[in-house]
Amino acid sequence: MKKIEFQYAKDSRGNEYFFDLLDSLPDKQRVALVTLISKIEKYGLQEAIKNQWVAKLDKNLYEIRSKQGSNIQRGIYFHLIKDQYVITHGFTKKTQKTPQKEINKGKLIRNKFIQSYKLKGVDNNE
Repeated sequence: MKKIEFQYAKDSRGNEYFFDLLDSLPDKQRVALVTLISKIEKYGLQEAIKNQWVAKLDKNLYEIRSKQGSNIQRGIYFHLIKDQYVITHGFTKKTQKTPQKEINKGKLIRNKFIQSYKLKGVDNNE
């Protein structure tokens, strides 16, 4: 079991996009999502894939899948380097399919994040 670590993408003011979602959620939903992220970090991606806690959306773009009752929350993330992953943002949805606008937002945030780390040799071609 290979442990991983999530960090959170920030906007130009230093605010973490993902926390906009967390701050808007009722306590039970927030706790469920935060707990799921902790489980993924603790048990690794193989276990997360096996339990369908995560799913691939696109080239180097994935989603964390949390459901509390009929409420579905998603966190979009990408692989940065080694065991480091970055959550771009999160949202609540009504259907099983992830909206294309959220995928596009994740790609945009990922590309900006990667661009800021290019000098460190981070490769966005996974």
